[in-house]
Parts: sequence; C-alpha cells; structure tokens
Amino acid sequence: MTLDEVGLAAAAPGSVPSQEEALAWSVDPLSALTDLGRSDLDADRRTLLGQAVYSVAALALPHEDWWRTAAEVPPEAPPGRHRVGRADVATVQELTVAFSRMDQRRGGGHGRTALVQYLHSDVRDFLHGRFHDDGVRRGMCSAAAELSYLSGWMAFDNGEHAVAQRYFILAVKLAAHAGDAPLSGHVLRAMAHQAIDLGFARRGLDLAEASVHGERYAAATPRERALLGVIHARGLAATGNGQAAAKALLRAEDDLASAGDEIPEPNRTFFFGEASLAHETACALRDVGDGAGAVREFRRSVRTRGADFKRTHAVTLGYLGATQLAGGHVEEACVTWSGALDAVEDGIYSGRARQAVVDMRTHLSPYRRRGIPAVTALDARAAAYVSV
Repeated sequence: MTLDEVGLAAAAPGSVPSQEEALAWSVDPLSALTDLGRSDLDADRRTLLGQAVYSVAALALPHEDWWRTAAEVPPEAPPGRHRVGRADVATVQELTVAFSRMDQRRGGGHGRTALVQYLHSDVRDFLHGRFHDDGVRRGMCSAAAELSYLSGWMAFDNGEHAVAQRYFILAVKLAAHAGDAPLSGHVLRAMAHQAIDLGFARRGLDLAEASVHGERYAAATPRERALLGVIHARGLAATGNGQAAAKALLRAEDDLASAGDEIPEPNRTFFFGEASLAHETACALRDVGDGAGAVREFRRSVRTRGADFKRTHAVTLGYLGATQLAGGHVEEACVTWSGALDAVEDGIYSGRARQAVVDMRTHLSPYRRRGIPAVTALDARAAAYVSV
C-alpha cells in the first residue's frame, strides 16, 4: 500500500489527485472522476474510501469567480477518438432515469455498483471524446453531473456519507462546467440536505442559500424551485429561524402549485410532488417545535405518496412515529412504526430506512419494562430486523 493510495502523498502535476485533494474545488472534475472510479470499483481501494471521513471543511463553496471560469473553460481532457453526439447524451439521461426510479423503489443500497461502473466506464469515455459541438459538450457534462449526483444520493441514502460527499462535489463541478445553474442548485440542495441530517445545520443553511441564489433558482422550473425552497426552509428551521422558515415554506408551496404539464420539468424532479413537499415541511415544523403540525404534514405525505416511492415512504413513517411518541402517543406510534417495518422488510436497501428502525428501538427503550403489549411486540420485531 503506497502513501498515494491512502491519500498522504502530494499529487505531481498532471497526476490523479488523492481522495482528500479531490474534494478541493480547484481539482479538475475529469481527474476527480478517474480517482473516484479507481477507488470505488477496486475492492481494496473501496475499503479505504469507505473509511474516509465526511469533511465539514469541504462544504465551504468557492468564490463566484470560480463559477464563471468553470462555465467558460471546459474540463481538461485530451482529445479522444470517440465522437460524441446528442444521441449519446440522451442515452446517459435515459439510464440515469432508470437508476433513479430503482433508487426510489429499492433504496440507495441496491444497484449503485452498476451505476458507478457505467459512470466510470462509458460516461467517462464520453467526457474524453470529441464533441460534435459545444452544446453537446455541455449536455454531456450535465448528463454526467446528474449521474454523479445520483451516485452520491444513493450513497447518502445508504449511510455512506464521505462517498456521497465526493460524488456531490464532482457533480457540482461538472454542472458548473456545463453552465447548468439549475442543476448546480439541485446538487447543492442535496449537499444541504445531507449536512442538515448530519447535524451541521449552519453549513447546511449556507449550502441551501447558495442553491436558491441567482440563476440556480431563477432559471429553474417550478417543481425544482419548490424542491430547492423547501430544503432552504429546513435549513432555516434547523438554525432557529422559524419566521423565515415559514415564509420559505409558503414560497415552496406556491412554486409547486404553479407546476403543470405545460411546463417541461427535468427528469431529476420526477419524485418531487405533494408527498415530498409534505415530508420536508414536516421535518421543518418538527425542528421548530411544532409537533402537531409535523404530525399533520407527515400524515399528508404518507397519504399522498405513490407506490413507486417505497424507500421514502418507510423513512416518513419512521419520522412520523418518532414525532407521535414525542407527543406522548405511544400506541399510535407503535402502529405507525409497524407500518414502517412492513415497508423496510419489503426489499428496501436503505441506510436511512434502517436507521429509522434503529432509532425506533432507541425511542422505545424507556417503555420496554412497562408491560405495553404493542411496545413489546414491535421492539422484538425491530430487534430481529436490525440483527440481520
């Protein structure tokens, strides 16, 4: 094992960066993509990548000059022999949709290896190809950014936070080189979501504010604006800005209400509708201490979510049960959590869903010796699930 492999050696000019260096905004995205592929697909290097630490320092965004330069200067790639056209861009987009729908049904722990293999073979070759024109180059950078984002989101959902962070940063770099402001905002929103969930609320708010800044919000479609806005509201709520969070929630509701079939939306927003808005709204209300409002919105989310979104359905039920228990409704929480276990036991591979079951047992611990039949039965079932 070399120093370079554990990320301790300085990279020579033109060499592939180490994992920690790849987090730097100055590192070219094609070099970062090569490094991630080498680390994520090789068994020994994958172990090292899995042991990497989520970096709070890497959440600091670059100066505005960086964004302008990235949009003007293509990533550094030697001229390739493969000619890349619009059909190649469409192929990457179609496969991204397929992987994204699978993620929603089964969770981020299912299928990410296949996605990563495609990203680091076919898509990497496309990025090193000869483009028909600059529009195709930008389109391929955007398509690669979405696939990188999805790899990051799946890793985030599966509790692999350092891996997720590296793919998110790669996705932002590629989106910036594509000059795709709404896509940059979409990925920054995901980074904000991750930071907030991990307890870095102030950093999460900074990222969320960046996601709704300028063209990232202004050039986005209504559905995407609503998604950016509701995570901004969560950041505000998590940092104690209740009034500002309420205003942001109202704006997100208005944005979603203005979405319609007559306005084409990017494929990446297909999952975001009333159920998702209600889920994130409930999280914001929970964080400002409005337990009753949070229960109401979590229930709305459960009621309106379609059958194709089982992973998030399980997570929502987990959060709903915890909020009900916090309000003193023990048996009601047990009924909700029983539904969450039904969902996770039905072929869901998700670290977030599994964590909801672990948290369920933690919340139930003060009630274990009170002789409540619903608690005893649910706790035994949850213990059996997490022991596998």
